[in-house]
Amino acid sequence: MTGHREDSAHAGGVLEIACDESGSEGDKLIGGNTDVFAHASVRLSADLAARCIQETRDRAPSPTTEYKFSILRRSKHREALIWLLGPHGPLLGHAHVHLTDKAFFVIGRVVDLLVEETPYPPAIGLRQDRRARAMTATLRREGPHAYGAERWEAFLAAFNGLLRAPNHRSAPASVDAFFDLVDDLRRSGAPSPAGEAMELLWRARPRVAAFRERLLVDPGVIPALDTLIPAIVGAVAYWGAGGRPVAVVHDRQTLLTDERIGRLKELFHAHEPAGRLTGVTLVDSRRDPRIQVADLLAGAARKISSDELNGRGDAELTALLRPYVDTSSIWSDDRRGR
Repeated sequence: MTGHREDSAHAGGVLEIACDESGSEGDKLIGGNTDVFAHASVRLSADLAARCIQETRDRAPSPTTEYKFSILRRSKHREALIWLLGPHGPLLGHAHVHLTDKAFFVIGRVVDLLVEETPYPPAIGLRQDRRARAMTATLRREGPHAYGAERWEAFLAAFNGLLRAPNHRSAPASVDAFFDLVDDLRRSGAPSPAGEAMELLWRARPRVAAFRERLLVDPGVIPALDTLIPAIVGAVAYWGAGGRPVAVVHDRQTLLTDERIGRLKELFHAHEPAGRLTGVTLVDSRRDPRIQVADLLAGAARKISSDELNGRGDAELTALLRPYVDTSSIWSDDRRGR
């Protein structure tokens, strides 16, 4: 199938895309097992997707029933991965990836509290304005240098805890404890953009407390730290460019409840041409080869971009991933994992 191109069937002008993710740990974005969330969408027929999986198996053999990226990431299968992502493989032009640097996402939520013009939380799936995004990128870059990696990580984890929906399995986050940490950081750091942000955050305490109180009363349908919904919004916006209606077929995901899917449709009616997202169908990945291809791509994108983010990037693989990456990815402009 090398070099072969084939569009997926779409009835009545509706384009159907198949999606899967890698790196999801719910709304725990700091201190988990992954630092990048990747969401892949593919536009392939079931037949072409099945052939893609089979040729990948042929190039990188494994006896496993469900083929996963953990097989392709082995050094002995590097050429198979290069083929899959490269210009002679089946995906270029038929697949797309949305990346989320989890720390950047959390810092962005901090900034949303500091930029008065920005509603909090901002509309799901909409990018920060230029001022807020620049401040987020600066803090992502300078925070660890201003306070040390360990203290900065503790700060982000504490803020992450404040924004998580109440959960009986974890101790409730404390606004007082969080601002004790903020106070410690603002007093200890040298003058810097990070220090200025801590001063602004200290003054924003009433707003933070009010948001936390609202969260306790009504967690809402879509959490403030949801990474999946913005990724789906990005995928639909990309494939539906020009107003084309898009139907999403997604691997079964506990976060995609009927209520959240309903809210997702409402978002498109509010911010995009009505009817662009026609529906979301959840399927078992083992029964749909298109989802299996999306899973392979999401796993590859997460690993490649995480390596790049942490200073151990592979230049060849990063270059191969770059054409797939959504420009609306939640990623610092000066720390590109793409």
